[in-house]
Amino acid sequence: MDDRRQHSRHTTELSLEVLDLHSGTRLGRVVDLSADGFMLVSDMPLEADSVWECRLVLGEPLGDIHEIRLGADCLWSRPGANGQHGWSGFHIIDLADDQAEALEVVLQHI
Repeated sequence: MDDRRQHSRHTTELSLEVLDLHSGTRLGRVVDLSADGFMLVSDMPLEADSVWECRLVLGEPLGDIHEIRLGADCLWSRPGANGQHGWSGFHIIDLADDQAEALEVVLQHI
C-alpha cells in the first residue's frame, strides 16, 4: 500500500471515542492518531469514501480539552477477523484553528 502520510501516526493509550457530530452515534474508538488523520476500530464497518463531521471525545479531559471537532474523510474500511469489528482510516479535511491547537495538545500526550 502506498503510504502518503505527511505526519507519523501515534498509537494511543488515551480513550478517544469518535461520535457523529449530528446524530451522536458512536462511530468507534481511535487506535492511532496524527495531525492529519486517524485509524478507527468500530463495531460496524463504515463506508469508504464517506465524509463525516466528528467529535473525538476524550475519556479523561486534558486540561480544558474534552473533545475535538473535525471533518474527516473515510479513505478505506475493512472488516475485522470473523466479521467482528471493522477498521477504517480517516484523513482530517476540516479543522478549525482552535481545534488544531487542541489536537496538538492531545498528540503531545500520546
